Amino acid sequence: MDAPSPAPPPVSPITAPSTDIRILGAGNAGLAVLDLLVAEQLPATAFLAINSDAESLARSRCPEKLQLTLPRANRERPLPDDAMDQLKTAVTGARAVFIVLGLGGATGTELAPVLARAAKEAGALVIGFVTLPFTFECNRLDSAAEGLRELKAAADGVICLPNQKLEKLLAENTSFLDTFKRSAELLADAVRGIWRLLAHKALIEIHFDDLAALIRNRHAESAFAIAEAAGATRSRDVVEKLLAHPLLDGGQALADADAVLVSLLGGPDLTLVEVNRVMEQITAKCPQAQVTMGAAIQEGFREQLAVTLIAASHGGPEPQANDPRQAQTDTLDSQLLSRAEPPRPESRFVPPPPQLSPDRVAQMLSRQGTGAASRGRKSGPKMRQTQLPLEIVSKGRFDKSEPTIHKGEDLDVPTYIRRGISLN
Repeated sequence: MDAPSPAPPPVSPITAPSTDIRILGAGNAGLAVLDLLVAEQLPATAFLAINSDAESLARSRCPEKLQLTLPRANRERPLPDDAMDQLKTAVTGARAVFIVLGLGGATGTELAPVLARAAKEAGALVIGFVTLPFTFECNRLDSAAEGLRELKAAADGVICLPNQKLEKLLAENTSFLDTFKRSAELLADAVRGIWRLLAHKALIEIHFDDLAALIRNRHAESAFAIAEAAGATRSRDVVEKLLAHPLLDGGQALADADAVLVSLLGGPDLTLVEVNRVMEQITAKCPQAQVTMGAAIQEGFREQLAVTLIAASHGGPEPQANDPRQAQTDTLDSQLLSRAEPPRPESRFVPPPPQLSPDRVAQMLSRQGTGAASRGRKSGPKMRQTQLPLEIVSKGRFDKSEPTIHKGEDLDVPTYIRRGISLN
């Protein structure tokens, strides 16, 4: 007797959110992050769990669920009309949509650009929060890279957590299961940090329009870090933890960023000196970036300080691969960069010798003479000018002419012979 099929998950009717922020979790990795956020009951936030697996949806804590089956044979029309209508209803009216998922698997990778495009069509600011596979997951790396490229092309910004970087955060005896739990916690921290910037009533608020202006249409990949400290030295300690965070690549993510969001959360005892110390050290690491800062005060956060940092790397709309103008430009650039520079000819200018005084010339000549003698050079045989036994050629009509005698010298004889000059 066949085992009974699992009961379909309880699905509430999909409704348009009455809040500014909608968080969509897709695939198993996305649902794990979504469960952490749902448990916190973030105010002014609506959640939607999306997956192709009915059992996974049934275990989710999210009250609203949507089961989607992806027909991969037709990427131009990845979802049925009724499923696309439900998805559009879920994001209608939301000012910001967060898409949380893991890239590399089937469901999350296929759904990521679909969800982003649906949210963009609804007019929302779309931010992706994704995990990337470990380097040993060879069968998932290419799929994750392609999914990330498509998501960046569709969303306004993408915050990535490469799972391989968890190795620097975890102890060596951390179990494989706990590693993925930590990955979900870190991604939930990133979502919570952006949510705090938008939804939390803060002493210094980050307005939605400011955030939208910073990241809308950048299609950039961003890095994030979260650090907390307590006690009298909390402002110094939190910055040290933040800058040492492995997800910032030793601070290189800040140096490369052109937009940085900083959210501070402290208690009523948070001082101006502490806020100033934190911001000075962060801005010193990203002098080229536009820094947006927010600060919130909570009564239950006394003697504590938490900083959430999002660094958006340089990015822009990716050029179309089939754009002939771009291809022509790339070809010309490659030709110019690969062309070898012709060697420069050597200078033909020879500087004149330095002017020497007569005494200096005599001194140098004397040194040459003594130097040659000290080296024991043997002088060669003394050369004597002789006349070669050549056949005398007739002078023609001048044969009988008298020689030209001047002061007793025959001028017809060459001068060097008459004067006994040796030719070297």
